Amino acid sequence: MTGNKNRTVLRLFFLCTAIIIFTCCFSAVGVFAAEEQRMTQDTAGGSTGGRTIVEGTREPDTNRIGIDDGTGYNSNTVIREPGTNDTEGDLQSLNVGNNLNITYNDSSGNLSGSLRILITLTLIALAPLLIIMLTSFTRILVVLHFTRAALGTQTAPPNQVLVGLTLFLTFFIMQPTIVRINTEAVQPFEAGEITQDEFFETAMAPLRTFMYGQTQKRDVRLFMDIAGMEEVDKLEDIPNAVLIPSFVISELRTAFIIGFLIYIPFIVIDMVVASTLMSMGMMMLPPTTISMPFKILLFVLADGWNLVIGSLVKTFY
Repeated sequence: MTGNKNRTVLRLFFLCTAIIIFTCCFSAVGVFAAEEQRMTQDTAGGSTGGRTIVEGTREPDTNRIGIDDGTGYNSNTVIREPGTNDTEGDLQSLNVGNNLNITYNDSSGNLSGSLRILITLTLIALAPLLIIMLTSFTRILVVLHFTRAALGTQTAPPNQVLVGLTLFLTFFIMQPTIVRINTEAVQPFEAGEITQDEFFETAMAPLRTFMYGQTQKRDVRLFMDIAGMEEVDKLEDIPNAVLIPSFVISELRTAFIIGFLIYIPFIVIDMVVASTLMSMGMMMLPPTTISMPFKILLFVLADGWNLVIGSLVKTFY
């Protein structure tokens, strides 16, 4: 039964293959016949067949793909002589599909609405980077991670909670700076009182003022030496390429110092628990298993979140 079934399947397969091959050959013959008839009509100078006649010289002795086939010429191969354009408008009319137009409003140097939307979307895509690099986000997040590691809880609180809390604290700390940017830069720019260059310069001024107060001089001097710059007379002379990385390094240093201070009481608890277990001969029992409840109890009794968040926010003022 199995052999008969296999032979039946093979017969059906060969039959389908033969039908497909026959259909393809028949279609190819029909296409070649129609093409030969059309070329014969074109050579005989008959009707145009609904095609638009293009003025120009015909390339002799070439077919549709540019190969000499000895037929004399092909009406589909037409060479048009290049024209001349006296004005910019004539050239633009010939290249409408290849133009990129940038519209200025009243020749005042302001970009059109479409390009402003494009720039806004680009800034939105770069918003996470700007929030991390130019605000208090870095210090807060690093300190919160140190706090969780000192407690010994692996995933409590989870990363989503830490990042969300960090974002709200960042907006709380940066609120005066954001208000200044909106008042001094965004609103005048929307009203057309300042240009794009003035907008970016005015918007960066509050951020630079915030970063000045959190950046240490040795970090600024480090990047100025790397860039080969001399001493500056005013803070405004420090370029953003030097100020921003200096600010980030200073934030990381401050966050690590705070994290070390947070670790100290919890290390004491670990040492006391480990010494107690050693004295009782429980050397196979991990000290972290016993010390974690005491760490959590100490953190709750001391109102740890209030102390950590309050002290952390006060470091920016």
